[in-house]
Parts: sequence; C-alpha cells; structure tokens
Amino acid sequence: MKKSLHLKDKIMKNVCFISSLTSIFFLTGITIILFKEGLPLFKEIGFAEFFLGKSWYPTFDPPDFGMLPLFIGSLWITFGAILIAAPFGISIAIFISEFSSPKTQIFLKSMIELLTGIPSVVFGFLGLVFLGPWLQKLLGLPVGLNSLTASLLLALMAIPTISSLSEEALFSVSRHFKEASYALGATKWETIIKVVVPAAFPGINTAIFLGIGRVIGETMTVLMVAGGAAIIPHSFLQPARPITATIALEMGETVVGSSHYHALFALACVLFILNLLLNLTANYLFVKPRRT
Repeated sequence: MKKSLHLKDKIMKNVCFISSLTSIFFLTGITIILFKEGLPLFKEIGFAEFFLGKSWYPTFDPPDFGMLPLFIGSLWITFGAILIAAPFGISIAIFISEFSSPKTQIFLKSMIELLTGIPSVVFGFLGLVFLGPWLQKLLGLPVGLNSLTASLLLALMAIPTISSLSEEALFSVSRHFKEASYALGATKWETIIKVVVPAAFPGINTAIFLGIGRVIGETMTVLMVAGGAAIIPHSFLQPARPITATIALEMGETVVGSSHYHALFALACVLFILNLLLNLTANYLFVKPRRT
C-alpha cells in the first residue's frame, strides 16, 4: 500500500514538473518569436521614431510607424476601465465577504463566474448595438464608439477578476483582527475600513494589477467599440485605437517580412513587456508583505 502511494506521489510530482517545463518552453518560444520578428524594424527606423512618433500610417509612402497614439490609446482606455472597475470590484468583494449570507455568497459568486465566461465578442456586440448608440444619444456625440464606451465594457469585464481576488484577500484576514477591533468598541464599518481592508491591501493591490493586465490585453471588444482612430485621445469621448486592436486589424493584410509586418510584431513586443511588468508587480506586491 505504501509503495503504491509512493508511486502515485512520484508520478504526480513528475507530471507537475513536466507541465511546468512545458509552460516555460512555450513562453520562451513565444518570446523568441516576438522579438525575432519585431526587432528587424529598428534596422529601418530608429527607436525614438517608433516609440515617440505621433503618426501611425503604415500604408503611406513613406510609411509612418509611430506607436505613441496606440500606446496612449491603450493606457487611456485601461485607465478609464480600472477607474470604474476597481471601486465596484472591491465593493462587491466587501459585500460578499462581510455582509452577505452563505446562500447570497454562493449566488453572487456564481453570477460573477458566469460574467467571466461571457466571450469578449458578446461584450463588443452589446457595445456596438446598444451602449454606443445610447451614449451617443445621451451625450449628443457625433459617434458612440469611443474611449468611454470601451472603458465601460472593459470595466465590466475586469470586475469579476478584481472582485474574486479581493474577496479571497478579505476572507483570508484573521478573525482575531476583527474581534480585537470589536472589543475596542469599533463598529462593523470602522472594522472593515480601518482593519480588514488594510490587512487585505496586498491582495487587493494584486487583484487590481491583474485586472489591469486583463483589460490592457483585451482585443475583440476594443476592436469593435473603441472607434479605431489612430490618434492621441484627449478625452474619453474621442475614439482611440489600442495596440491590441491595431495588431488584430492589420496583421491579416500585411506582407510577411515587410516593414509593416515587423512593426506589428514590435507592437506585440511592447504589449508583452507591459503585461510582464504588470504581472511581476502584482506578484511583488503580493509576496513582499509575507516576507516582512
């Protein structure tokens, strides 16, 4: 019996080890391909021209490959989405962990998981058909497909990530903290705001950064509702075109090996590095308090 259990443990250990190596292998392969296809662009144009250029006109003669409007468009829409999603997501997490009954918790968690499973193209379709025209009519805009529409939909997509991870962080706070706060005469709200939330703050920070990563990497929704204009937005009521939408929109029409082809891969490299930094920051914020 002991030999059988030992053999099963050894098999599972090897399976997990091979799975980890496989993940590292594919991640390394993706990284090599991205930079192999993206870096040749800089033999034709300078780094400053690409990173600081304000014009993205790849079909002009000569073409302009300035990624600044696309980069700012991505950050602009992401900022708007997180500005909405973070307060809502954290509020939902506080309600689930501190105020709701067990049955209500199960129901709300099921609804959040259901929201997570909705394909992004469905959100884009809703924005295209309902939200965009409604905002256009409500605000008197020339067009309803803009940064605000994209931010609202991406916020809806990020709320499940933020609320789920924040709820886990709040749930992991020791009940002794709460009991000590109540013993000192604090109310329930004072305990939540001044004790529970600060204690869970590293986990909440991680949730927000992972929510940002979820938003900034979204493609289909922003492709459908952001407006598709490769300009630097100065207002949420202006259209924009994020990096992800540009890659999805133009990759199918480029000639393999052309400058345009390498420029799109260079954009993918920027997006890859940005997401990597977000994940490393989230991991650092989550792990650091445990080491101190």
